Amino acid sequence: MTNKTPAVVLLSGGIDSTVLLHNLVKNLGIGPIHALSFHYGQRHARELECAKWQANAVKASSHKVIELDFLGDLLKGHSALVSGGKKVPSLSELSEEDKAQPPTYVPNRNMILLSLAAAYAEGLRMTDVYYGAQAIDSYGYWDCTPAFLERLNHVFGLNRNEAVQIHAPFIRMPKTETVRLGHELSVDFSHTWTCYRGGQKACGECPACVERLTAFHEAGVEDPLPYHQQAKG
Repeated sequence: MTNKTPAVVLLSGGIDSTVLLHNLVKNLGIGPIHALSFHYGQRHARELECAKWQANAVKASSHKVIELDFLGDLLKGHSALVSGGKKVPSLSELSEEDKAQPPTYVPNRNMILLSLAAAYAEGLRMTDVYYGAQAIDSYGYWDCTPAFLERLNHVFGLNRNEAVQIHAPFIRMPKTETVRLGHELSVDFSHTWTCYRGGQKACGECPACVERLTAFHEAGVEDPLPYHQQAKG
């Protein structure tokens, strides 16, 4: 990769994709940036407002929000992360078996979103797509792993013209390091959202909140979001 390479960036509005966005622009000089967000029926759809704010903050060339409401309707019986699904559990409620593939897993979400991003990039005659997959210590998703990334790129490599490549620079990086990097890049974390339950305040006890709180604490950075409670588990 060389500087001033155009790219499509999946931007959810969470910590990982936001820090990734700022790092691409401020440290690596990647651009122009075309940010892509998705509304797929997630409970925490307020993250999309954060995505819009962050795209504007880095002066992205474009920011599109793609409506995929049908995905939430299709999967609400299989994922706690979408509206109408079962209750989002606290991290402390997850068994060891649950942590291997948590109730908040959305079946094939990243495969679907990255396929759409690759199509968008190809239509723009771009070859690089970035997403914020990140190493998680306490629970995990198979579509955020190095094996998934490698095999997906093998598939896209079948393109007979110019293949799109998916990049995930943080895929082996703990969230604590992501928070430190974001702090160094002067990322405004008040315009990020993590809580799986949505609401006006973060719950402080769902898996995503606990992970976020732990990362900020370990990084020695103040988390600007308001919480109902801060229970680690």
